[in-house]
Amino acid sequence: MIRTIRITSKIALGCIFLVVIAGSVVRMTGSGMGCPDWPKCFGYMIPPTDEATVSWNQGRDFKEGQMIVRNEQLLVAQGDFTTSDQFDSSHWEVYEKHDYAVFNVAHTWTEYINRLAGVLAGFPVLALLIFTLINIRKDWFLFLLSAATTFMLGFEAWLGKLVVDGNLIPNQITIHMMGALIIIGLLLAIMARTRKKPVSRKAVLFPFNSTLLFVLFLSLLQIVLGTQVREEVDEVAKIASRENWIESLSSLFEIHRSFAIAVIFANGILLWINRRKRYGIVLTKWIMITIIIEVVLGIILSYAGMPAWAQPMHLFFAVVMFSFQLYLLLNVLRRPYRSRVIPKS
Repeated sequence: MIRTIRITSKIALGCIFLVVIAGSVVRMTGSGMGCPDWPKCFGYMIPPTDEATVSWNQGRDFKEGQMIVRNEQLLVAQGDFTTSDQFDSSHWEVYEKHDYAVFNVAHTWTEYINRLAGVLAGFPVLALLIFTLINIRKDWFLFLLSAATTFMLGFEAWLGKLVVDGNLIPNQITIHMMGALIIIGLLLAIMARTRKKPVSRKAVLFPFNSTLLFVLFLSLLQIVLGTQVREEVDEVAKIASRENWIESLSSLFEIHRSFAIAVIFANGILLWINRRKRYGIVLTKWIMITIIIEVVLGIILSYAGMPAWAQPMHLFFAVVMFSFQLYLLLNVLRRPYRSRVIPKS
């Protein structure tokens, strides 16, 4: 069962990474309001593919909750009816949760695919909850981690609804990202707890552990700063062309860019300690590789007009770097997994 739990946690982690990528693409393309309601999209389980679906026409059948865009307003059908030759406002009500009333088929389907990725992630997370429940007498803490993962995924879905209802309120977006990191952390904790082989042949001592903890803190802070910069970019994009985005940002962007030096330096120390003490932890090399990729992408964003393709890549590798660091910390701070079988009475 432990092997099944470990495999399932890896699948769930992969799905969460897909959600992170999909969410980043949504932000990159400005598709966050592609579906103005939640959990449906313009009142449909499968979103519209053309503008005619969200437009009023005579002789059309509408179901309660379905939406149209009319006179720059989003209107919601108040019941099931068929339209006559004249528009009857008594059948409709203005959607008041926000004032966004635009249909863009590319944005709609980008956001819809993002939501499907979230639903897909729910299946392995739910399976993980069931498997750890079956195994609860041998390891109750695994079940606790799995239950927390399930709760956080539900919380993220609820928060996603708030983000849509609030027309992408900036602070909620940052919290949304932090929630995703918590889910990743819980899944990594399950993977670390079910790991049988030690992370290193030697015992990892205090200098390495403390440096790793500090590095993890720096990376988390850098991700938060980056998310805040991303929110500023969304606002700047409304008033400036892409090539002028960088110069239109506040000093927060300069702080984020300069702070990368501290992240590189701290991880360099971690790599040096690993080599000097001969711990043989290969994951430190992979951490540095992801950091180098991050730096290259950051340079491209800063000096190449912030190309759209680099934005989700930059976020993705930041999350990968954080995941490597957290997984390493979880492994070096605990012993390999041993089945905790309760003796028969």
